[in-house]
Amino acid sequence: MSTNLLILGKAPTLGELRNTLVRLEDTIIFALIERSQFKHNSSVYTAGAMQFKDGYSGSFLTWFLKEVEQVHAKVRRYQSPDEYPFTSNLPDAILPPLDYPPVLVDPECININDEIFNVYVNTVMPGITADGDDKNYGSSATRDIECLQALSRRIHYGKFVAESKFQDPNTHEEYVKHIKEKNRDRLMELLTNEKVEEQLLKRLKVKALIYGQDLSSVSDNPAPGTTSISPCSSVCNMCEDPDSHDRAKSRVDYDLVVSLYRDYVIPLTKEVEVEYLLHRLD
Repeated sequence: MSTNLLILGKAPTLGELRNTLVRLEDTIIFALIERSQFKHNSSVYTAGAMQFKDGYSGSFLTWFLKEVEQVHAKVRRYQSPDEYPFTSNLPDAILPPLDYPPVLVDPECININDEIFNVYVNTVMPGITADGDDKNYGSSATRDIECLQALSRRIHYGKFVAESKFQDPNTHEEYVKHIKEKNRDRLMELLTNEKVEEQLLKRLKVKALIYGQDLSSVSDNPAPGTTSISPCSSVCNMCEDPDSHDRAKSRVDYDLVVSLYRDYVIPLTKEVEVEYLLHRLD
């Protein structure tokens, strides 16, 4: 169940945060699967590849993202402390402001969406799409924005994780000490739980295996002389043999999903956590 920050009235506990983060894993995997159905379409990401009547000189994705976020800003999306825009100079909301409880200290001062954007376009995109151009620019950019927003929300949730750990009476004084000393390395050590990270990566692998299956070959009434394919057996085959034919048919490479989290999502989340803590006593 999603954490409702409007009615919670305080920083979410680690248990409450875990439920939200686990659900966001599903959102991110399905968003990657949706984007992978279209080819790379490099024109979407190349500045000047498309001519805009309003004189805009950036890429189609950055134009589309700006237009989408302008609409979302008008309906108060970025007033929520767990939502962060990729673009600046957004319009004011057309609705009265929502009264969110002060669960974070200066939540808007840390926004690493530029890093997230670069990682997604330059590293994630080439891994989940086939080379080529199928002219589905609008559909591709729509899926890109869904991926970017989900990744941003997941990574910036590190602020809530940091706040929850900061308030833990068992470690509070140690956090205060290292914050005052501006000791990034010790803060990173305190925040890191390698066992939890290992469990996360294992869970992601299983989810990507299951969600990425192409079930078009599964039938309750197989044709005469053929055998019905069990989705469970397909997952087992991929787990036992990473190079199996079943994996080749998967809609998303589980290694890519795991490496996305291991190499980018987890490190960037902890970067957000450390930056938040360094400002916690300001």
